[in-house]
Amino acid sequence: MADDKTLRALFLHQLKDTYFAENAILKALPKMAQAARSDALRGAFGVHLEETREQVKRLDQVFRIVGEKPEGVTCQAIQGILAEGEEVMRDFAGGEALDAGLIAAAQAVEHYEIARYGTLLAWARQLEFGEAEELIRETLIEEENTDELLSELAEDAVNPAAAA
Repeated sequence: MADDKTLRALFLHQLKDTYFAENAILKALPKMAQAARSDALRGAFGVHLEETREQVKRLDQVFRIVGEKPEGVTCQAIQGILAEGEEVMRDFAGGEALDAGLIAAAQAVEHYEIARYGTLLAWARQLEFGEAEELIRETLIEEENTDELLSELAEDAVNPAAAA
């Protein structure tokens, strides 16, 4: 693969990176939900956990569409983002600002995913992976919606409670 420097090879590498990231997120979300003080935030994390399971299934389909077996490559970026989330959970446990920190950590994850899926979508379109393109677009929309939901939750309830 290292000798293959085509857009298809780059697409596959990013797909594997994203697959690793989504599986790491599957492990992190229950911890974040358990740490959350707000029922609404716990619920949002629970909903996103179910969405993430479906997103992994979609990635499995994308791998099949492009004729590859589903596998991940270590994504250091998501490992770092998730480690920051663990730091927030540890350092702010029991505090009023914990949920605000959890939302910030979750949005860092969402923004990373939005960037990755946006790029995968553009490359799938360029490579004429039509079926894969639709699956990636569906996930991108979910990630954008989750980010928007987290912003609303932060602005309407969590941040004001943390500041009080």
